[in-house]
Amino acid sequence: MEIHAITLIPELVTAVTEHGVTGRAVQRGLLSVTTWNPREYTHDVHRSVDDRAYGGGPGMVLKAEPLDAAVAAARVAAPAGSKVVYLSPQGQPVGQRMLVRHAREPGLILVCGRYEGVDERFVETVDEEWSLGDYVISGGELAAMVVIDALARLQPGALGDAESALQDSFSGALLDHPHYTRPEKLASRRVPAVLLSGDHAAIERWRRQQALGRTWRRRPDLLARLSLCDEDERLLEEYKRQLGDENPGAGEDL
Repeated sequence: MEIHAITLIPELVTAVTEHGVTGRAVQRGLLSVTTWNPREYTHDVHRSVDDRAYGGGPGMVLKAEPLDAAVAAARVAAPAGSKVVYLSPQGQPVGQRMLVRHAREPGLILVCGRYEGVDERFVETVDEEWSLGDYVISGGELAAMVVIDALARLQPGALGDAESALQDSFSGALLDHPHYTRPEKLASRRVPAVLLSGDHAAIERWRRQQALGRTWRRRPDLLARLSLCDEDERLLEEYKRQLGDENPGAGEDL
């Protein structure tokens, strides 16, 4: 997959390609990240990319012309049909299903905003707007890094275990189940006995129940969107009885 980022701080975006899963994906040729600096597409002596807003107000606004030119250059280099995505607090929330869908595409062009905002005439030309959540950060570079990392994980061969991406939180519409490793006993806390039993069917049942219960307690909004099968309903009801508290958000995982 080819990702092209329109950014005033290229070194910030490319830092995500130097470490971890994303770095390995780049090294293996599964992912490439190319940056395009709008400042390189200005024509004045000061290489200005921003200006004051019409109508007044605080802050500066990114100009449309340098962004248009940078996107045009990226479109030529990117695979045909690559969507242009503006990373914005006003965009649609980024979710795992959305990322899975876009991870199958050959290319994507991410536009990183800065300053007070971007000239609306540019925004009107993009294909989509994406948001990481209902908060404001200093620029779109951090959002681009998050998207790049999430897409890297979804490239076939990027993870050491192909099952890892499938078992991540949100991949199956539920939060992930708890994980444990050595030592078996840590102070007074022990690893759940079922995980030491060697009974794989029982372990899978426990993990499914924990995922259902954790989602019910921490993100009941996610659970409300699902149509649970009879077995999942039984597992969740059993979880609630064991917990002894049917108030989402209370207590600790079993």
